[in-house]
Amino acid sequence: MATKVHLPDRHVSRAVLSIAGSDPSGGAGIQADLKTFTAIGVYGGAAITCLTAQNSLGVDSYLPVSTDFIAKQIKLVLADLPVSHIKTGMLGTDEIAGAMAEALHGFPGEVICDPVLTASDGHDLFQETTGTLGLHALFNIATVLTPNLPELARLTQQNLQTAREALAAAVSLLARYPKLRAIALTGGHIQEQAAEVEDFLILRHGQGVEIFSSKHPRVNTRNTHGTGCTFASAFTAYHLLHGNDQEAFFKATAFVETVLQQSAGLVLGKGKGPMAHHLFRGRV
Repeated sequence: MATKVHLPDRHVSRAVLSIAGSDPSGGAGIQADLKTFTAIGVYGGAAITCLTAQNSLGVDSYLPVSTDFIAKQIKLVLADLPVSHIKTGMLGTDEIAGAMAEALHGFPGEVICDPVLTASDGHDLFQETTGTLGLHALFNIATVLTPNLPELARLTQQNLQTAREALAAAVSLLARYPKLRAIALTGGHIQEQAAEVEDFLILRHGQGVEIFSSKHPRVNTRNTHGTGCTFASAFTAYHLLHGNDQEAFFKATAFVETVLQQSAGLVLGKGKGPMAHHLFRGRV
């Protein structure tokens, strides 16, 4: 006789939509986003902007999806799922960024943008097909940005080396985009030989800013593929659950540190290995 299983009565009232590129090796992009959402406990949908040919050794090439098809993916998901938070990743081209901004015009929820411009192996992942008009249009509707140091340097067209320089650049971005409420700057590329990593949250506060930081030991592991995607997705998921930028920031940094530690001994791939989201234990 079959055993009757009583499932908990849970109503999924909110969801996340990730709009990003696909990584066939599973370490970054849409794949990392969905794994992160699942590990933290939120429901995630996905709209694909680009197909990539890559593995742990690096990105070989990528194929942008047509802007009409990207817009259709977004439109159909938003018309059906209770999406309160959108996380964007790899854009591919400025034309795609503009199409995304148009498709998301009037969206009343959170738009967390991870400005994926260059792969960790140096491969350019953003073509300025229409200059940067589309990128600026997307940032004009964003509420939070999650750049690393090289991305922030490219966005502000500055040569950034120190934390002080990076914070000043982040403040200038907040001033440029009135709807932007916060910038979560991941610090892995700042003083890369240091034993500690310091991440920063630059939060708009009245006419000024508040700056919070999170220091944690640098995890000695080769499995760092997808850390930026994972952080941005974790920030998005925790913001959905708690509705607070500071809490989302500190929980996201702790989540990334935990996953890095738990996957440090994993052997997958011949290059920079993926983070092991499936090994995540415990709620941060």
